[in-house]
Amino acid sequence: MSVKAIRELPPEMHTDDFHSLEEKVYRTIELLKAAREAKAAAERDTSRLREQLEIREEEIDGLRNEVVVLKKEREEVRSRVEKMLNQIDELTAAENEA
Repeated sequence: MSVKAIRELPPEMHTDDFHSLEEKVYRTIELLKAAREAKAAAERDTSRLREQLEIREEEIDGLRNEVVVLKKEREEVRSRVEKMLNQIDELTAAENEA
């Protein structure tokens, strides 16, 4: 559209076109604001989730260490119980022989 053609349009068309463009610009600005707010919220959520993940990983490491310690203790107890059972078996066998 040439400049001459624009000048020939009725004034209300210029106003309507400008108003329409203005509305589109304002909607774009609102969309941009909303997108920035959503991005900030997502970044906050990501940060919070990373912190929670780090805490959970530390808890998992602690629990793994605890499991290792408990397994060692269980083996020690099992060994001691076996020794006691062997001693009982020896005493019982000695009594049966006598």
